[in-house]
Amino acid sequence: MHSTLRFGALALAFAAFGAQAQQAVRTEKNMSLDLANQLASAAVAACAANGYNVAATVVDRAGTVRAVQRADNAGPHTLASSERKAWTSASAKSPTQAMMEGAQKNPGGANLVYLPGVLLLGGGVPVKAGNEVIGAIGVGGAPGGNLDEQCANAALEKVKGLLG
Repeated sequence: MHSTLRFGALALAFAAFGAQAQQAVRTEKNMSLDLANQLASAAVAACAANGYNVAATVVDRAGTVRAVQRADNAGPHTLASSERKAWTSASAKSPTQAMMEGAQKNPGGANLVYLPGVLLLGGGVPVKAGNEVIGAIGVGGAPGGNLDEQCANAALEKVKGLLG
């Protein structure tokens, strides 16, 4: 009987260790280079169709740049703008237009502008695979953040079949 009890206790200990090991290692979805390039291209094309010369930057879930495209005649500032919008959106897992509006209404939220790298202008949109944020796209250069966001959303619509 004692060997059966010891075996049972040993089995429970291994099961508990196995559960801890499973929690220690996570599996996450992330942005592929192909998807990032398709998003950047689609965003620039969507804005070009409306006469806007923009830059589009796509970042992965960690905010690391995966793809950048800049339209002919887009201003040099559009590169930094699109990257900061993408990074801000990926970091907060939220559209930057909504973040900007929230900060304008909430004095405490207005302090977000003091965080290094945060840009609270419309045009940054999270990229989701199901309910999981796997990155973000940022667009800069249209005559208004709401228009930048429209181009980002048009790009997401174009690739939605790839996002699962």
